[in-house]
Amino acid sequence: MNEETKVITYRRAFLLTLFALVGVVAVSAWLWWRSPLNLLIHAAQQTSTASTDGEPSQTTPAETPLAPIQLSPQRMQSIGVKIGTVESKTLSDEIRSYGTVQPNERHFAYVQTRFAGWIRQVYADATGDIVRKGEPLFTIYSPDLVASEREYLLAKKNAVALQQSSVDGVADGAASLVAAAKARLQQFDVSDSEIAKLDGTGESIADLTFYSPASGYVTERNALPNMYVQPDTKLYAIADLSDVWVLAQVFQNDAGKIKPGDPAEITLDAYPGQVFRGKVDYLLPQLDTATRTLPVRLVFSNADVKLRPGMYVNVSLKLLLGRRLVVPDSAVFHSGTKSLLFTFTGEGNIQPHEVEVGPHVGDQFVITKGIKAGEQIVTSANFLIDSEAQLQAAAGAFVPPPPGAGQAVAMNTSAQSQANAELTTQPSPPQKGTNTVRVKLTDQAGKPVAGAQVTVTFFMAAMPAMGMAAMKTVVQTSDKGAGIYEGIGSLGSGGTWQVTITAAQNSQTIANKQLTINAAGGM
Repeated sequence: MNEETKVITYRRAFLLTLFALVGVVAVSAWLWWRSPLNLLIHAAQQTSTASTDGEPSQTTPAETPLAPIQLSPQRMQSIGVKIGTVESKTLSDEIRSYGTVQPNERHFAYVQTRFAGWIRQVYADATGDIVRKGEPLFTIYSPDLVASEREYLLAKKNAVALQQSSVDGVADGAASLVAAAKARLQQFDVSDSEIAKLDGTGESIADLTFYSPASGYVTERNALPNMYVQPDTKLYAIADLSDVWVLAQVFQNDAGKIKPGDPAEITLDAYPGQVFRGKVDYLLPQLDTATRTLPVRLVFSNADVKLRPGMYVNVSLKLLLGRRLVVPDSAVFHSGTKSLLFTFTGEGNIQPHEVEVGPHVGDQFVITKGIKAGEQIVTSANFLIDSEAQLQAAAGAFVPPPPGAGQAVAMNTSAQSQANAELTTQPSPPQKGTNTVRVKLTDQAGKPVAGAQVTVTFFMAAMPAMGMAAMKTVVQTSDKGAGIYEGIGSLGSGGTWQVTITAAQNSQTIANKQLTINAAGGM
């Protein structure tokens, strides 16, 4: 073989080997692409990247669904189930809090002058003194005021002299000057009695007396003898305590229950056994961030002045809520974002219901939606019942037992079962596709049980991340004798299945068993 022939032979062998390798890779890739595992991965990717209008979708994990359950009287007693009734009644609530007495700001009076001057004599000379309306507070000398008084007296004198003048307009002009001078005195807040004194004496008053504008207690006093004051100097603050405010503090979750006009009561240690009655005046808008409380202003009559500013009091707010549906607070089960009630329809049947819960009043909850008056509800052991209902829903195998069966699906103890059930399959373990299901049913003594109705339920929960919905297969068996019950069922996938075996005889559940099996075959 010459050199050229050898080269051609080697080239053909190389090309054949290369084509064979490419073929093997292509076949392997096709087989891998069609494998169940890759299909699941591809489905998961499609689920995670699925979009609406081009945007990635977001999945929110759903809460565990609930299913009705049925409990035997013995089981209800052992877990402490108690039954109550939904009531419709007129409700009144009470909020207890604390507060402090404050003067009613609407009844405050402040004393200031409208001119500068020197205080001469002080009559109300102590904070806390009680004064009556019209009583003298102090006297003041003001050069500006004396000048205005003299202008007024001079204008009056000229008006008298010119009253008989024959010149047109002279008498009227003089009278207008008198009116203007008097108006100036009134603008200086000179009382009519002081002006009458000017008219009577014809002399200016050097020391003008100021009188109290209201009756009450002196809460602030800045008037001192011989002190020079300006119009912006606050000399007295007088509070009328015939009615007072109480500033109560209530927690923010109670704020929605309170409205102006609601009755209120206060008590204090200074007067044991005495109750003062008033009402809600206003809910202040600003919450105290340190205590998380909302100030509520109450108003109380205080004719005998027993309630004094600064006193600490105990507050009781009486709230009328009208007629409402109520249940014991122990009956409401809070599950995630839901509030549940479990209704009881007799013979151990319990049904979960989602409800809307209103305010908490005493040891009861107001129910605004989802229940009716007179319905029977479970008022204790709700956590155990909720767990039972979740198991039922997860198994997807709830079959209401015949009346009087009173047996929970999850209860597999020998003390509650009248028969034992053993499951076998053909093939074993079961596989994806058609399977023969056999149940051997024996009593507590090990003897075969004949004439029963045996149902086998296979359930596989949904797997949204893999694009798989929940699957369920129910196999109705027939009695083959010797305690053997057989049926045919088809499983839609390999993997882990939850299995529920239920056996009934003469309308009574005699066996109820749950187990888990692994089926062969891909998904």
